Amino acid sequence: MIRSILLIGMLTIALSAGDAGAQPQQFGPNPNLPEPERGLLPNMKIPRPANWGNDLPKVPSGYKIQAIATDLKIPRQTLLLPNGDILVAEGSGGYAPNVRPKDVIAGYIKSLGKSSVKGGNRLTLLRDADGDGAYEMQGVFADNLDAPYGLALVNGALYVANQDALVRFDYRDGDTKASGPPVKVTDLPSKINHHWTKAMTASADGRFLYVGIGSNSNITERGMDAEEDRAMIWQIDVQTGAHRPYATGLRNPTALTIQPGTGQLWAVVNERDEIGPDLVPDYLTSVKEGAFYGWPYSYWGQNVDPRAQPQDPEKVAAAIRPDYALGSHVAALGVAFSTPAMGPDFSEGVFVGMHGSWNRDAPVGYKVVFIPFRDGKPAGDPVDFVSGFLVGDGNTRGRPVGVTVDPRGALIVADDLSNTIWRITKN
Repeated sequence: MIRSILLIGMLTIALSAGDAGAQPQQFGPNPNLPEPERGLLPNMKIPRPANWGNDLPKVPSGYKIQAIATDLKIPRQTLLLPNGDILVAEGSGGYAPNVRPKDVIAGYIKSLGKSSVKGGNRLTLLRDADGDGAYEMQGVFADNLDAPYGLALVNGALYVANQDALVRFDYRDGDTKASGPPVKVTDLPSKINHHWTKAMTASADGRFLYVGIGSNSNITERGMDAEEDRAMIWQIDVQTGAHRPYATGLRNPTALTIQPGTGQLWAVVNERDEIGPDLVPDYLTSVKEGAFYGWPYSYWGQNVDPRAQPQDPEKVAAAIRPDYALGSHVAALGVAFSTPAMGPDFSEGVFVGMHGSWNRDAPVGYKVVFIPFRDGKPAGDPVDFVSGFLVGDGNTRGRPVGVTVDPRGALIVADDLSNTIWRITKN
């Protein structure tokens, strides 16, 4: 055991030697894609957890931030209910066995940047009864779930995407606890569960749920059989539970949302690793029905990834480019469209929660950014909206996940490292 720990420590030092020559992060519709860098092992370095103390995350001038819930158990995604209550999905999933020595090392490195708290496998309800922004009520709405992540409310039913199944609770406005156990709507792919999160949103008309299902590997290390029904977004009929692939080739679609006014589905997607600190950019994209986005055969359109074997030239030829690069390894896990109530500088666009890198020397992500839109599409560079998580000694005090916009003028951010829900409003 001691020898193993020493070996991992030596590898950690060796792997964090630096990203000499690394190019700047790429943003926008036409990112600069460097040549792939292959080696025995990728760079692996993650900021360690640090305490907030009396500090707070940084927000733009004219805005304020406060913690409205603390001491949670790995908060991931949030849902704003019609009466203003907030539901928080808490949990941690995945049970993929290691298949390569580098998986053992990567798992150890990743664990250094996580909370020591055990996932709650529950939904917590927050209520601000007097409207002062303090959310004085915090209680368990439902427990005994299995790594809940995606949340949606449709026609009086609350849908929860566990890591293994889509389930439903009856919901009446103002409920503080579930009235009974959940009803299973349909199973979700859960064998191995290398990427376990099941992001979810509902169509504008409430007929369908869209569920993001990540791949079972970085780049098909377990073979293509393990990728059946994976790396795609399902469309699920709310009434029957019947499902079909809506779009494919998305390595890990970690957050989904519907664009107001258009009904267009958008997603943020975490791309592949192990070909350099600046490949491949995670992205924000509108999701086109029936489209193929490249994984595993190619990235950012038709850039071939030779690690995926056997190759499929027809698939590569059909692969479409995403709309907007967010930067490589930022680990985007949250997305939400803004409203005019968020203020003139942040009224049209999306907020994206970036959980942060574990596999490059200079950390990236670890913040919430705003992507401005014009004429319904991304237009301009990201603007830091919630930052200050990283501290100068190479540690971090938080890791943003889900983001939710309250149309009354607040951004809700789940932080699964400090186990906090943050609320940002105008002064």
